[in-house]
Amino acid sequence: MRLQRAIKLLLDVSSALLLLLLLSPLLAVVALLIRLKMGAPSLFRQQRPGLHERSFTLYKFRTMLDRSGPDGEPLPDAERLTPLGQTLRRFSMDELPQLWNVLCGDMSLVGPRPLLMEYLPYYSTEQQRRHIVRPGITGWAQINGRNAITWEERLALDVWYVEHWSLWLDLKILCLTFGKVLERKGISASQHATMPKFRGTTRGPQ
Repeated sequence: MRLQRAIKLLLDVSSALLLLLLLSPLLAVVALLIRLKMGAPSLFRQQRPGLHERSFTLYKFRTMLDRSGPDGEPLPDAERLTPLGQTLRRFSMDELPQLWNVLCGDMSLVGPRPLLMEYLPYYSTEQQRRHIVRPGITGWAQINGRNAITWEERLALDVWYVEHWSLWLDLKILCLTFGKVLERKGISASQHATMPKFRGTTRGPQ
C-alpha cells in the first residue's frame, strides 16, 4: 500500500505538470475573460483543510462578484454568480487552477473534495476520516451525484473512497469524471447555486 501511495503521488505531480503546460493557453484565456467581465482578481483563493486537516491555500477561477448587503455580509451565491461563472462551473473549468495545488503536493487528482475550514467542528468521527488522504480535484462523491446529493451521502461516499482506495479506483474515477463533466449534472443542490452550508453532527470525543 505504501508503494501504491508513492506511485499515486508521482503520477499526480507528473500529470499536473503536463496538464498545466498543455492547458496554459486555455488558462490564460479564461483568466483574461474573468478580468474583463468581473475585474481583478481572476483567481479565488481560500484556506481549506488538506491531509490530516492541515490548512492550505486552494486556487480556483473566480466565478462570483464580490458583493455584500447592507449588513456587510456577502450576498447569496445565486445573486453573485455571473453568467461567465455559470459557464465555468458547468464545464468544471473553474477547478483547473487546482492543478497547481496538485503540483505543490497539497492535493491529488482524485480524493475527497476539500471543503471549508468552518466545517471541521461539525464532522462526526467517522466523517473526519475523509482527511486521512489528500483532497482531490475529483472524487468518488463527484461521480456519484456531486452537489445534488445530501451532505450525509456525500461524506459517506468520501469515507467509502478512503476505505477502498486503490490506483485502479482512481483510474476509474478519472475516466468517469470526463463523462460527468460532459453530462453537466449535479452542479448545484436543489434551490441552491452551489450547496447549502454543512452543519452536521458535532464531533464527539476522540
